[in-house]
Amino acid sequence: MRDSATYDRKPSPLLIVISGPSGVGKDVTIQGLQAVGHPFHFVVTATSRPKRKGEVHGKDYIFVSEEEFARMIEAGELLEHAMVYGQYKGIPKAQVRQALDSGLDVIMRVDVQGAATVRKLVPEAIFVFLMPESDDELAARLSARSSESAEHLQKRLETARLEMRELDWFDYVIVNQHNQLKSTVEQLLAIITAEKCRVHQRVIRL
Repeated sequence: MRDSATYDRKPSPLLIVISGPSGVGKDVTIQGLQAVGHPFHFVVTATSRPKRKGEVHGKDYIFVSEEEFARMIEAGELLEHAMVYGQYKGIPKAQVRQALDSGLDVIMRVDVQGAATVRKLVPEAIFVFLMPESDDELAARLSARSSESAEHLQKRLETARLEMRELDWFDYVIVNQHNQLKSTVEQLLAIITAEKCRVHQRVIRL
């Protein structure tokens, strides 16, 4: 009797970039993915903006001064960085490399401008655009934060409309509907599963 062959095909770790307008629900989507037990490393973004109520340093963001952020840029420690609404945000390279080397999928949350920068540097990453149901829904989510002035809110909405025009170069789009987090997370998991089943795996090089 012929011995049966054993096939042990281990998918490569993925770099998943989740982007979309401010207030669309990027954070809560990532939290939902964590809640269902999917193993991944979430890249904590460095920022020079002050902490909002309830945010935790090292978990939600790495909060640093503008001086420290400038030092990180100068030292080449960031995969990408940008000035967003007058405050710096950036992705530390070391976190991404360490997680990929350990075999974990890596998920990062960046704005649309940052996603475009990452795409130039790491074209084999997976780019997912989260979009709201409507302008009205996005405005309601931003207003619920209670941290936006009317002027700032209007600026964010105008920026969101411009960011929607960048949708075509993303790999996937998910409409994050109000009170439908489970559906959003399921769609994101479906994307990850499909990518793991590719014959020709994405190879991430940093």
